[in-house]
Amino acid sequence: MTGSEWFAAAPGGLNRYFTDLFDALTRQPDVEVSAAAFGAASTDFGPGLPGVRSWGPLGGSTLHRARTAFLDRTELRRAMVLDRHFCLYGPAAIDRRGRVPLVVHFHGPWAAESRLTGQSELGAKAKYLVERLRYAGADRFVVLSNYFRDVLANDYRVPAERIEVIAPGVDLSRFRATPVPNAGSAGRTVLCVRRLERRMGIANLLRCWPGVLDQHPDARLVLVGTGTAEQELRAQAAAMDSKAAESIVFAGHIDDTRLTELYEQAELTVVPTIALEGFGLIALESLAAGRAPIVTDCGGLPDSVRGLDPSLIVRAGDAEALGDRISAALGGILPSPAECRSHAETFSWDVTAARHMTMYEELRQ
Repeated sequence: MTGSEWFAAAPGGLNRYFTDLFDALTRQPDVEVSAAAFGAASTDFGPGLPGVRSWGPLGGSTLHRARTAFLDRTELRRAMVLDRHFCLYGPAAIDRRGRVPLVVHFHGPWAAESRLTGQSELGAKAKYLVERLRYAGADRFVVLSNYFRDVLANDYRVPAERIEVIAPGVDLSRFRATPVPNAGSAGRTVLCVRRLERRMGIANLLRCWPGVLDQHPDARLVLVGTGTAEQELRAQAAAMDSKAAESIVFAGHIDDTRLTELYEQAELTVVPTIALEGFGLIALESLAAGRAPIVTDCGGLPDSVRGLDPSLIVRAGDAEALGDRISAALGGILPSPAECRSHAETFSWDVTAARHMTMYEELRQ
């Protein structure tokens, strides 16, 4: 497996998925798996887990990082399958024995995401060409939802028969479903854990927040994460009346221990994405912690809660609908911690890993 960064070095959805899938694959019987990415992985697994490798520290130019990963053929000469998780990083799927079956995980359209962060059209087109080049010759593509299956087929012209939809898992051992604090009283916390990027819809969440406060004056909103839109979001919050501005907390980057504490303090979470959401692993983490996530109908997000409570899904970009659903949740209309946890348990990393193993075996035949 080749990724971008180990989660311990650079938290984020792609890195969490890559790290947790590797961990789950190591637990499968009769399989030997190695994985390489940038940054240190020691705190992800503890010392000495076989197969964990690093291409070096974070930082440096993109060209240098891509070259370092491309030239690394340490494990390729004995690999039966190469599973690449980011288009830039990893060797070509060929060695002196011949071609190695190649699996590509499509976590999102790199070029389209760059456009939404302000990348020039020329730069976005260059990234699209790099994606197409690195996807060429892949035997299978893995996506997390039907939404990204359609993006891959329509925008990247990948034949549908080469695409596997495999839902992600959630590490149930990291979270526990505790009772909601202050249930039935004021002072409730709404938690949003997202990269602070425009496509994540945080601006809509802030837009609806004063209306939520009208109905629940003692509520507070905690935003966890950093990103390119952080300054404009802070300015948007600061421009509200003093009561609303004081109820919003920008927590920045936090570690897993603090994140677990925030889940325990919250009554619900919000995932307000407006574009390019493949699945939303953070919604599964919220469910595992016993907290219902209100999500938008963006991409694969609805897949995380549809089987639990469809009313948790609101229209993407509709700030009024988002605010109404948050207010109703703070009023008690949402699944219990036990119901959330039970639903999260249907998303098992062991099941996800087993499905990957079946796919790998098919490619070897």
